[in-house]
Amino acid sequence: MPDIVNTEQAQAWNGPEGSHWAHHQDRWNAVNQGFDEPLLDAAGIAGDHRVLDLGCGSGQTTRLAALRAPQGHALGLDLSGPMLAAARARAEREGIDNASFTQGDAQVHPFEAGAFDTAVSRFGVMFYADPVAAFGNVGRALRPGGRLAFVCPADAALNGWVAAMASLRGILPVGDFGRPGLPGMFSLAVPERVHAVLTASGFTGISINQVQAYGTWGRGAEDAARFLLGTGPGRHLMEQADAAARTRACRTLTDHLRTHQAADGTVRLRSTSWLVAADRPADPSDRL
Repeated sequence: MPDIVNTEQAQAWNGPEGSHWAHHQDRWNAVNQGFDEPLLDAAGIAGDHRVLDLGCGSGQTTRLAALRAPQGHALGLDLSGPMLAAARARAEREGIDNASFTQGDAQVHPFEAGAFDTAVSRFGVMFYADPVAAFGNVGRALRPGGRLAFVCPADAALNGWVAAMASLRGILPVGDFGRPGLPGMFSLAVPERVHAVLTASGFTGISINQVQAYGTWGRGAEDAARFLLGTGPGRHLMEQADAAARTRACRTLTDHLRTHQAADGTVRLRSTSWLVAADRPADPSDRL
């Protein structure tokens, strides 16, 4: 393992959660792919760009970035060994030879200064123990005038999967799904915090815009319920319940998801996120 300071997240993403995401990469891409085009458009990737994909997971956005920069290169960085193995295998199968992947912690990874034109992330930047350190390190890895673009979840109440899990209150010990300011899915849900973190990290020209997309969570309500309850939060809740409560939870969640089932049987839920873009100053005096 390379140098890691975000040890709690490294442990999580190299254990069952990382294996789950690697095994179900196609399903997670179906959930999140509605944000791919807005993200890559905001990044402004050109044909010869060198792109850094932060928290790349199983590499979907890395591969897409590489396709947008056929004369350039895309590097995916992630803490998770299982997901990176899946990313390398998929890139090889798809014949994408200008993408590579490395295991590392964005807070301390020894990037070459100014090595990248662009840094992107699809839901991979919310888990930093020290986000200012991480974004500061990424900023130094960008060339002067380089671009950062990422998507992160907005308020939990604006996301359909959270409403689905909230339907289980009274059956499972469902609490808050995360508070802004703490490492986790909703750590950057408040725009003012995003702006403060990026400003402290040396970025300028910060824009934060709300974007929404529908993701496919399953091939029917029962399938989608099993998938949701098999994710990290779902497993954690189910492990705290007895057999009767687990059975009731499956039934209740299936009933809730049936109301989101389309005519073709797929279950689609709306996600609401922030599309964030910022620049590394071309001149150090621009930081002032």
